[in-house]
Amino acid sequence: MTLNLFAISDLPQAARQILDFAGDEKVFLFFGEMGAGKTTSIKALCTELGVSDAVSSPTFALINEYEYPGGLIYHFDCYRLKNPVEALDFGIEEYLSSGAYCFIEWPEKIEGLWPDSYMAVSITSLNQDERQIHLEHVG
Repeated sequence: MTLNLFAISDLPQAARQILDFAGDEKVFLFFGEMGAGKTTSIKALCTELGVSDAVSSPTFALINEYEYPGGLIYHFDCYRLKNPVEALDFGIEEYLSSGAYCFIEWPEKIEGLWPDSYMAVSITSLNQDERQIHLEHVG
């Protein structure tokens, strides 16, 4: 499934479509260049799920945890990881098997640790204002 966004105001509707398309899938891997909109998209998904806390990139903390009416959401930013062993050290496997939503930015850094089933969310910047989001169920 491919979504075209032409303004930031399109994100709430896109978030609903992404969650509807994902169905019961709770692990989302976000692919895209720096500045493509991975964190902004995750903020929209968290808002759609009912998170009331501020959602921000966990670049330095590696993991942010948010509460929503259905439980917990874990937001990972793997950009600063030097190797997948660092993800194992903070227990990523437990998070991924927890049944909670897991939104992972820069999953390329932990490729060997991906679960068997996940949503691949690829964001491409078409220009300063437009993005294309491609969604794929894997597994």
